[in-house]
Amino acid sequence: MATDIAGPRVRHPVASGSFYPRSPAALRASVDALLAAAESSGQRSLTRPHSLRGVVVPHAGYEYSGPIAATAYALLADQGHRPSHVVIIGPSHFEALRGSAVPTHEAWLTPLGEVPIDERARQTALARGAIADDRPHRSEHSIEVQLPFIGCVWPDTPVLPIAVGSVSPDAGAEMLAAIVPEDAMLVVSSDLSHYHDADTADRLDARSAAAIEALDDTSLGPEQACGYDALRVAIAWARSLGLQASLLDLRNSSDTGGDAISVVGYGSFALEGSAAGSRSPASAG
Repeated sequence: MATDIAGPRVRHPVASGSFYPRSPAALRASVDALLAAAESSGQRSLTRPHSLRGVVVPHAGYEYSGPIAATAYALLADQGHRPSHVVIIGPSHFEALRGSAVPTHEAWLTPLGEVPIDERARQTALARGAIADDRPHRSEHSIEVQLPFIGCVWPDTPVLPIAVGSVSPDAGAEMLAAIVPEDAMLVVSSDLSHYHDADTADRLDARSAAAIEALDDTSLGPEQACGYDALRVAIAWARSLGLQASLLDLRNSSDTGGDAISVVGYGSFALEGSAAGSRSPASAG
């Protein structure tokens, strides 16, 4: 397995100016507005935010998927405490990948500043089978677009980006168990169906949402979600901890600004424990 050790200290953004604003002021205003709208929309239904262990969010341009992602991030903002670190898992759209890859960078840059990489979590992931390879992350937007939301909700919180390719859900879940302790948070980045008409997408995405809520990773594949590998790993992890998945929001790109002929589906979900605690290009991801 290839390991890229020649990456720069800081990864520079590749999606700013297309998926989200390049200007720091415009980006912060955009995220703040999305979070405020989510707070007042009534979309969020989770009743036990203190038991939240992770969220599933989409990763298209903010114009399209931002309102759906914001329903999950507004919930994170309700937590009242900052996690030790955030592990973000998502697909590798542009590089074939077997297993999971962490970057070699010390930080990822966004228009809002540098986001530090959690070194302890990275070393644990490597010890559990991940590889150090910058190539899956180099042109990838799926994890990058989550960073401004995380930075606004939890400033200066370290993260560990992980690109997830073909991997056993159980093996991936074992790695997550080691790098997402109870004081950390998991963010799973995935869009749902791609390029169907809106009515077809709604039917397909409703079935996918039901599978996620049932923690049924066997019903998810590339036709259901571009980040299905990461989703299946997260579901196996949630199931192993006795968590439950709760739907927060389910829409498609025609609901937020695109046409209804060829749409991309977006869903946000909460991964939570019991009340007592538990163990256009930019429209698509």
